[in-house]
Amino acid sequence: MPGPSLGSLAVIGGGVIGLSVAMRAARAGWTVRVHRTGDHGASWVAGGMLAPHSEGWPGEDRQLRLGLRSLELWHEFLGQLPAAVVTARESLVVAADRADVADLRTVADWLSGQGHPVIWESAAREVEPLLAAGIRHGFRAPTELAVDNRAVLCALVTACEELGVAWAGPVHELAAVAADAVVLANGMDAPALWPGLPIRPVKGEVLRLRWRKGCLPVPQRVIRARVHGRAVYLVPRPDGVVVGATQYEHGRDTTPVVSGVRDLLDDACTVVPALGEYELAECSAGLRPMTPDNLPLVHRLDERTYVAAGHGRNGFLLAPWTAEQVVSELLPVGVQ
Repeated sequence: MPGPSLGSLAVIGGGVIGLSVAMRAARAGWTVRVHRTGDHGASWVAGGMLAPHSEGWPGEDRQLRLGLRSLELWHEFLGQLPAAVVTARESLVVAADRADVADLRTVADWLSGQGHPVIWESAAREVEPLLAAGIRHGFRAPTELAVDNRAVLCALVTACEELGVAWAGPVHELAAVAADAVVLANGMDAPALWPGLPIRPVKGEVLRLRWRKGCLPVPQRVIRARVHGRAVYLVPRPDGVVVGATQYEHGRDTTPVVSGVRDLLDDACTVVPALGEYELAECSAGLRPMTPDNLPLVHRLDERTYVAAGHGRNGFLLAPWTAEQVVSELLPVGVQ
């Protein structure tokens, strides 16, 4: 339990980043208040993959380093959450045609060149028998994980409450926030409180497929695939699979559309045909808070204000790293 308070901290945002910062700060000794809305944000829609290798792309060296560091921190982070939040261990990244195989080989060679070799497979169906018959090539990332995003959010809320974190409504102007320090962790809405933050919305549709009696079982690992140049991921859950995610810029629109849902279903069933018999349980869309260089904004803005936003598609992966960075930057009252 935390000792004497280091000061008061207001965290603006109740998604995975805001809750992770709040929990870590409360453990460090801050008196924490989280300002949140009643709406489900991007964290509620996320796939929950902790996948720095399979998210990697040549040229994104810093993203890879941040992701790997945060994956290490996740092992400690998980000690503060129920074990059941982990839904998969290991990722299998595969390709549906020859051009996609070439892209995956490029990624695998780049990862090896960075000192992070992955395991190339030329008989992927021996690793995952549910794959379609024509899919043979890809690579495994054995250290990657997936978590149930909604279970993690609920567990973080419980942990925060046990640490004495208080809850409050949304913030419309920073001057009205009474606290020694403030962290902007409200994703897409951060620029409304600090104009000029380079964060833009990128829409992503996500489906939830529920296993039905008589269907083939849920995959035991994350399956990521490239299908005719499009990326799709299949993330196990106790009752089925999360399928995602489209990516396009439509302002702040969060309505799932037919074309996006159709592409996800087509690509998912191209990779794992058995999913065609599952129940289509949910269609939803969220807004990834993206930055121009795809790196998160985690730094001080002024003497009392910090930003922890712009995590794009890697909010869950980078949550422990972000919490550590922010709390290490915070100074007790009277030291600023």
